[in-house]
Amino acid sequence: MTLIRINGLRKSFQGREVIKGLDFSLETGKCIALLGPNGAGKTTTLKMLSGLMKPTGGEIAFSDAKKGEDIRHLIGYLPQYPVFYDWMTGLEFLNYVGKLAGLCSKEAKMRSLELLSLVGIDEAKNRRVGKYSGGMKQRLGIAQALIHRPKLLMLDEPVSALDPFGRREVLELLEGLKNSTTILFSTHILSDAEEVCDHILFLHDGTIVESGSMNELRDRHQQAKIDFIFRENPTEFLSIFTESNLTKSINSEGNKVSVLVDDVPAARNHFLKGISERNWPLTKFEISSMTLEDIFMKVVGK
Repeated sequence: MTLIRINGLRKSFQGREVIKGLDFSLETGKCIALLGPNGAGKTTTLKMLSGLMKPTGGEIAFSDAKKGEDIRHLIGYLPQYPVFYDWMTGLEFLNYVGKLAGLCSKEAKMRSLELLSLVGIDEAKNRRVGKYSGGMKQRLGIAQALIHRPKLLMLDEPVSALDPFGRREVLELLEGLKNSTTILFSTHILSDAEEVCDHILFLHDGTIVESGSMNELRDRHQQAKIDFIFRENPTEFLSIFTESNLTKSINSEGNKVSVLVDDVPAARNHFLKGISERNWPLTKFEISSMTLEDIFMKVVGK
């Protein structure tokens, strides 16, 4: 069932169009990732969907709301840089935002305790928020976004500022939450989306350039990939890949060169022979399937 449908969504700032006519829908009970590099328009899109920013054009239609009706009560939103009152305890903070959301005192306290348990920080409910770790603060932020039981939970870059432990905590939480609510979160960390999402939207330069489940994206774009890892920066070794007609595309990052090919046996033999003849410092090579990052780079033509 479609929860929200977006048609022709646009946004301009000082005459410059940054969101250029988005068309997509979000299905009930799914976890959807809005992927794109910094500056692609992810935060602007989420702010328009949440009602915090007025679109220049287009339509946002919720299945549970009439046209023109305020839909903010249907949405829970966590910004990229949430602000907390560090002198409050976690329980006090959730009580506070619960009352702001229109809950009575009794309901706000009950809902706060329920959410503290749900997000896994109930043992810290009486600890001041200023003493929370980054991962605990993000969990508390997700709890406040859920306080009024929204139909759609939207999170803007929820793990980008966290250390590996905090990032793991939040991803595991999202994995559990997607069974009970619809989630839309933005990120530029593609591996996170690959790990927890059911559906993916690629946003590039203000437009949706591709969308679908991981299986659908792989079916449409899959090519075999060969990774070559060298002992040193491979810049001077790239000619063997760039000059070969066996190479469909190439990406170099650090000491690794990833080459997309159609004919794996021919490419493998050709490249390994050339590397061996030149005595280049190859330490490892691996044949694998494309990751979400590989698909994104292919789609945007980089």
